[in-house]
Amino acid sequence: MAKASGSDNQPITIKKYANRRLYNTATSSYVTLDNLSQMVKDGIDFVVYDAKSGEDITRSVLTHIIVDEESKGQHLLPISFLRHLISFYGDSLQALVPSYLETSMHSFARNQEQMRNYMQDAFDGLMPFGQFEEMGKQNMAMFEQAVKMFSPFYAGNENGAVRPNGGGSAAANVSGANAAGTGITPEQQLEELRTKFTELKKQLDKITDDG
Repeated sequence: MAKASGSDNQPITIKKYANRRLYNTATSSYVTLDNLSQMVKDGIDFVVYDAKSGEDITRSVLTHIIVDEESKGQHLLPISFLRHLISFYGDSLQALVPSYLETSMHSFARNQEQMRNYMQDAFDGLMPFGQFEEMGKQNMAMFEQAVKMFSPFYAGNENGAVRPNGGGSAAANVSGANAAGTGITPEQQLEELRTKFTELKKQLDKITDDG
């Protein structure tokens, strides 16, 4: 990310007044924390000074921006990380933490474009909404076919078929249906089921290959 800054490649100076208002000396206008947050995202470098004492308060202002972002639901800091970070205050290793975090973040920033491209290649276009819609239609069609396939076993008694909880095996139920006058032998029923299962499997394989 290229950095943009004030004149002579110097960071823009932001002054914070007692009324908590922030003044951008480069644009001669007051700004908000949201404005500063966007400047950071745009790679614009700035420093914040207390207008009265001249103290550099950039760290506390940036921390305030993070707190505001977290309060909006933009959660980047896991609770476990925050607990570990707090535990290092006053620890003998405290002096090593800032340089470690800075080095880690610099490394992450250097690779962020590559990671973005990787994520885009991995997910973009993999399952676009059009394909989701088409798959939904195909799944519904297969579901309807499956229902039709087993309808002889789940039809009402008024049609002369046997209910599923009537006891006995599937073949026995088919036999009962045949005895009730369907005119189809158990062997023909089973062969028809095998054929439909084969067709259904082919459709499933095709969807898997297309995906």
